[in-house]
Amino acid sequence: MLGLTLFSLLTGCTASTEATQVGVRTVNLSVIGGRGIQDEIYPQGQTYFFFRPLSEWTLYDVGLRNLEMFRNPSQGNRAGDDSVRFKTFDGNDVSVDVTVVWSLDPSKAPHVLAKVGQSTDEVEAKLVRPVARSVVRDVLNELSSEAYYQADQRYQAADKARTALNEMLAEEGVHVEQILLGEHKFNDTYEAIIKDKKVAEQESARLVSQTQAAAEEMKRDLERAKGEVNQTIEQARGEAEKRKLEADAIYYERERQAAAILAEKKANAEGLQARARALAGAGGKAMVKLEVARALNGKKIIFVPSGGGTDLRTTDMNDLLQTYGAIALSNRQAPTP
Repeated sequence: MLGLTLFSLLTGCTASTEATQVGVRTVNLSVIGGRGIQDEIYPQGQTYFFFRPLSEWTLYDVGLRNLEMFRNPSQGNRAGDDSVRFKTFDGNDVSVDVTVVWSLDPSKAPHVLAKVGQSTDEVEAKLVRPVARSVVRDVLNELSSEAYYQADQRYQAADKARTALNEMLAEEGVHVEQILLGEHKFNDTYEAIIKDKKVAEQESARLVSQTQAAAEEMKRDLERAKGEVNQTIEQARGEAEKRKLEADAIYYERERQAAAILAEKKANAEGLQARARALAGAGGKAMVKLEVARALNGKKIIFVPSGGGTDLRTTDMNDLLQTYGAIALSNRQAPTP
């Protein structure tokens, strides 16, 4: 019996915190010290001893929590369509899935218990959820419909909402780590317009891409044609140079042949000129006669009378030449009267 009593006393004097929990003690009755919420914070993962029957023990989860507000009834923290609805400044209604990643500041746990709620779930329901929906809605209302379709614009808006929430909730012990904007939905009419516009933009982009591809193909064809023309020109130049070299070689050969023929003819002409000059001199007639004599030497010459007579006589040309030569010699040697 005594053991059971001691066990009950010991059990009633202990309190524990889990790895992500902090504890806050509220003293209801105290002989020594004050009553009410104590400023002491009981950190995570420990066991504490105090007389529990005279106190209240409150635990807060200080780990990261996700407040999910989704359109899909099977998702999020609440059933039904819980997405955040807002209106762009150009008048279109939009709903968007929002996730708020937040946590409690352990050092603010006594303040949270006194001013906000007695559990983390209550803090989320009474403070984080309504304020987050309001701030996110106000920030997104500043965007145009076109801007909301741009990912960088949505990211900047989410970060702006996170900064605003921290400024508002920091004193209440709430820290917002991140705001994530998920799937969104415009009204059906605007969705159809946006879809048609996107299709038109895609078609335009396709046509521009095809035009650029065609231009590049034409450029490649032009460069290829230029290359072929240049190759043909170079081949023609090479062939022309080859023909020129062949023509130059033939011309040189013909020129040499002509020079040789000219030299030969010139030598022959000079020989003839020299011979003509020799024949035209004093000994020319004698040389002619000598040549005639050499040609007629040993030949029998018959003189045929022109009157048709039958008297035929023979002449010994050797005697005639000797006689002619003697007479000529005597004429050269005879003094001139």
